[in-house]
Amino acid sequence: MKQNEFFTSRWGLILSTLGIAVGTGNIWRFSRVVAQNGGGSFLIPWVIFLLVWSVPLIIAEFALGKSTRLSPIGAIAKTAGKKFGWMGAFVAFVSTAIMFYYSVVTGWCFNYLRLAVTGNLFEQNNYLEYWNNFSSSGLPLIFHAAAMIIGSVVVYRGIVKGIEKANRWLVSSLLIIIVLLMIRAVTLPNAVEGLKYFFTPNIDSLLDYKIWLNALTQNAWDTGAGWGLIMTYAIYMKKKEDIALNAALIGFGNNSVSLIAGIMIFSTVFSLSSADALVQVSQSGPANTGLTFIYLPLLFSKISGSVFFNSIFAALFFLALSFAALTSLISMIELATRTLIDFGLVRKSAIVIVGAVGFLFGIPSALDLNFLANQDWVWGVGLILSGAFIAFSLIKFGVNKFRVEIINGFGSDIKIGKWYNFIILFLVPLQVVILLSWWLISSTTWDPQWWNPFHMENLGTCLAQWFVVLVLFILLNKILVKYAVRENQ
Repeated sequence: MKQNEFFTSRWGLILSTLGIAVGTGNIWRFSRVVAQNGGGSFLIPWVIFLLVWSVPLIIAEFALGKSTRLSPIGAIAKTAGKKFGWMGAFVAFVSTAIMFYYSVVTGWCFNYLRLAVTGNLFEQNNYLEYWNNFSSSGLPLIFHAAAMIIGSVVVYRGIVKGIEKANRWLVSSLLIIIVLLMIRAVTLPNAVEGLKYFFTPNIDSLLDYKIWLNALTQNAWDTGAGWGLIMTYAIYMKKKEDIALNAALIGFGNNSVSLIAGIMIFSTVFSLSSADALVQVSQSGPANTGLTFIYLPLLFSKISGSVFFNSIFAALFFLALSFAALTSLISMIELATRTLIDFGLVRKSAIVIVGAVGFLFGIPSALDLNFLANQDWVWGVGLILSGAFIAFSLIKFGVNKFRVEIINGFGSDIKIGKWYNFIILFLVPLQVVILLSWWLISSTTWDPQWWNPFHMENLGTCLAQWFVVLVLFILLNKILVKYAVRENQ
């Protein structure tokens, strides 16, 4: 299949790919995890794992997409061998399964943006009660539908007129908004104490292995590395585009957004001089929503004595959050769409199928927070396995050969050295084993019936759902590979 559509410029590619990496996790999860893991102490291992997990896998995804011009099934089949196409199917499925409930989360952002813009956000007396009433109503289903429709329309319009054009506007606006919010936050009274907490490491805390594991987890979930999304956008890279430089820009750009969001949130928290404000920020809340949908509206309502000013601050925040969620959702929709295109469908037909299936399979998460939490647990942890499969494809191909011929091939401005071989061969597999072991074994401590596949977040439900999906894809491997690479054989 000849690739006819490309991003028009490096800036368009970078903004679109940055839209993958920058999501709600940068804004709501990052600050919460920092608060739970010693403040500034967390940032040191977080930066280290950016270099030994995120950037190497982002490089791999850019190289796989650019060299094969195929979505994950075909890309891994052509790189690791046709026997391993099922690994690419798992990578694609995990991101698609996340899409089913991520569109629901995007809809939550839309709703709170609506509340902030209309001024109704600060009319609520109890934000936890409002959240419970909202999440148990039919409204999440309506906003889920809106998110899928908007994302599908963007993908329907194609790479240049749809994805690139939308991301140029959305990501640029997102960056401007969070910088403005950060500037305002650091000028609040006592904001400097928040900056001290955020950037001052505690050396003793660095000896806590849990901080390191959480830093690795944040990198695995936050940057988009190992999701197959960057691989999909890389299909539309021009041949002259540099892989290593683009990967570095995405990795460091994503973490910069997290830092800006952290400065904004911790400056705001400490400006309240509230004894329990930091504790509230560190709370997860129902379906990991505590910080964003329960405590931040409360914080925004107390920033000043002016409801009007507070509403503007809140509206800008939820606008940024909506943009971040939407750009990530668009990339998930595109991955599923591109997979069907590789199977022989035209884009218009493929996106109709993806949009309809995405809405239908997102309904359970829209109506039941426990179902959403289960899917977030199963496929969030499953992303670690996806990263392992991508690294495996390079190892099977030959890491040094892949580095020399593909990463450092035509269009390469920056040459990657042999250190990359060591990271992919040893460090990434080691990190996969440690992360999977920690998360899955830890789940046995909070659930006595850890073996029960029908519980919300435990070892049993992960293994059961992974087993079903993996066995299905292994059995269908020949068919999947046949259709995914049929015009490229």
